[in-house]
Amino acid sequence: MNRVKKIKVHSEGTVVLISVFVALCIINASIYYLIINKLPFYCVLTTSLFLFLILLNFFRSPLRRYLGDPEGYVIAPADGTIVAIEEVMENEYFQDKRIQVSIFMSVFNVHANWFPVNGVVEHVSYRRGRFQAAYLPKSSTDNERSSIVIKTHDGIKILTRQIAGVMARRIVTYAKERDLCDVDEQMGFIKFGSRVDTFLPVGTEILVSMNQKVTGNQTPIARFNRDIQDFQD
Repeated sequence: MNRVKKIKVHSEGTVVLISVFVALCIINASIYYLIINKLPFYCVLTTSLFLFLILLNFFRSPLRRYLGDPEGYVIAPADGTIVAIEEVMENEYFQDKRIQVSIFMSVFNVHANWFPVNGVVEHVSYRRGRFQAAYLPKSSTDNERSSIVIKTHDGIKILTRQIAGVMARRIVTYAKERDLCDVDEQMGFIKFGSRVDTFLPVGTEILVSMNQKVTGNQTPIARFNRDIQDFQD
């Protein structure tokens, strides 16, 4: 069984956590010294600790390694729940039919994103858009998003799309065109509730089901059939 070895605070959260910690300290210190009745202070202190722990939990960054052989498989790029498995027209890059597998991340999930396959990054693009709920089907095409196309060592191309949600106001994408990528490397980070879609060639065997919980860099979500190589250019 694959295991998480260690958890640390993600670098994307350093500035946020320090800023919030300092602000909460100032607020609590002010209340403590300015108000004689200490009951409001203890209420604010409890609320402050709760909020900070939620932020700390959100920005956690597990150091994970996929212990199996990832070749021929697509590994979950994010923690969360499977909210879509369907054949769709992918009109932004491939301009053809693909199998879309979507993972919704709540505010309680790890929000780091991993590369789903080993290969070479062929395309990276960013589009502005709306910030509607990430679990809605239209969020895939209407919301602010970043798209990463990867060509595997077998010549199979897939697209993984980071999608902003209602609360997510910043998508961070580390992938660069022509970079070699590995399933153990982080592809990016999305701040607060959001979604990651993966578009696979028709004929790919899907290994997950609707509403299934998956773990980024740990759960295989699909397997390529051998005849898919002939389908790709």
